[in-house]
Amino acid sequence: MKPLEIIEKYYQKDSPLYKILVSHSESVAKKSLQIAENKRLNIDKNFVYEAAMLHDIGIFLTDAPSIHCFGTHNYIEHGILGADILRAENLPKHALVCERHTGTGLTEQDIISKQFPLPLRDMQPVSLEEQLICFADLFFAKTRLNEETPIEKVRKKVAVWGKNSMEKFEKWVEIFL
Repeated sequence: MKPLEIIEKYYQKDSPLYKILVSHSESVAKKSLQIAENKRLNIDKNFVYEAAMLHDIGIFLTDAPSIHCFGTHNYIEHGILGADILRAENLPKHALVCERHTGTGLTEQDIISKQFPLPLRDMQPVSLEEQLICFADLFFAKTRLNEETPIEKVRKKVAVWGKNSMEKFEKWVEIFL
């Protein structure tokens, strides 16, 4: 499977949004694979590359003009929208990465308390591959391409999401860094 071929079914190759998505995804994939190699993690590196490249495929359906997204959905929905796309592409494991990568993952309680327009179900990364991609994604914004966010700034961002997110992030720091 070639992730760019799938992306190009949904994104115009020479568009600003395509460039943002691919650049961001390449950064996340590179960091994920570097961590996997450095830590000698027993993971499926091919899957990690593919899933990292596809984790944000649903952003074009959202309303986020600052990154050239002019869809009708809330940005928080990009994970489930991407999961639907990848399930239609017969990539159910990749779809789970889309669905579970937002923040440090979302619990059903997060969805209720924040009144997110999402299905009421647990959407936290489960497999080591899902966790690794979710972790790596925290270090790259779509508004500062190719610029890795320092870990202290990531910690401050994650701390805003609450104690559970911060504890999960610190556990990932122990495993991945």
